[in-house]
Amino acid sequence: MGYKHLKFPKDSKFLITGGAGFIGSNLCEAILNMGYSVRILDNFSTGKEENIKEFINNEKFDLIKGDIRNIDICNKACKNIDYVLHQASWGSVPRSIEMPLIYEEINIKGTLNMMNACRDNNVKRFVYASSSSVYGDSTALPKIEGEEGNVLSPYALTKKVCEEYGRLYYKLYGLETVGMRYFNVFGRRQDAESYYAAVIPKFIKSLLNDEICTINGDGKQSRDFTYIENVIEANLKACTAPSDVAGEVLNIAFGGREYLIDIYYKISKLLEKDIKPKFGKERIGDIKHSNASIEKAKKLIGYEPEYSFEDGLKLAVNWYKHNLT
Repeated sequence: MGYKHLKFPKDSKFLITGGAGFIGSNLCEAILNMGYSVRILDNFSTGKEENIKEFINNEKFDLIKGDIRNIDICNKACKNIDYVLHQASWGSVPRSIEMPLIYEEINIKGTLNMMNACRDNNVKRFVYASSSSVYGDSTALPKIEGEEGNVLSPYALTKKVCEEYGRLYYKLYGLETVGMRYFNVFGRRQDAESYYAAVIPKFIKSLLNDEICTINGDGKQSRDFTYIENVIEANLKACTAPSDVAGEVLNIAFGGREYLIDIYYKISKLLEKDIKPKFGKERIGDIKHSNASIEKAKKLIGYEPEYSFEDGLKLAVNWYKHNLT
């Protein structure tokens, strides 16, 4: 269970793109705590300096401020690196519908730059963030790798394209790539301030401020919410797994199913609040129901998520109580 028992060669060095973001900064913290060296590459378009301030003086930490759309920066960042955890991208389905061109540039071209830089610098393994959004309009539950539908947003399309490039870079060039199809990751350091904030920090922030929260749709949408510690485990196990995982994509989730309206009231109970939500329009491009099979990840990388939704929610609420108030 977990990842803290994992062993890498003593002098292993990791590069985390988007390392000042939510998932990236948590990966950075975990790897530094295990005693390994970490370099991050971030242009701070969505990442925050406050997420990495506690690492700045760590002798095993290195920061490159730069953009993955610049191939020279990508090559510089990959020099003398063993493992790349590629988290840099722009998220949010609604924003991608408003701004498809920049999603093409960052999520596709930027990821391709990184794969190329990894190939040219002999990186051992390239583990990259994909998304459950690639399942699109498929109504089958649970979601199983290889049973995708038609994508519903530019964001989802960029992730689908990156998965195809991942397969090709392994088959054509021998770069060992592993795609992580994240299912609604949540936890400490997730942005609660953005207009496009994920639903859990948005609910917590509104309730802490005694504000009425708007739920898009009827609240009966369901999601497979995944606590950040499980995602750290998956990324690091994807680095240590045998080579038969190369070129594959894996669902990274807990394997549960939670309804938005239930989550709202669970958070309300944890915060001891009694504020009724209001309901707005459904968001264009949203998937109604999402629940993952994690059997492939269990088989190929030994993924055994340690934190249930309830465990993670308590930890997340407690973190926001101390960091948003």
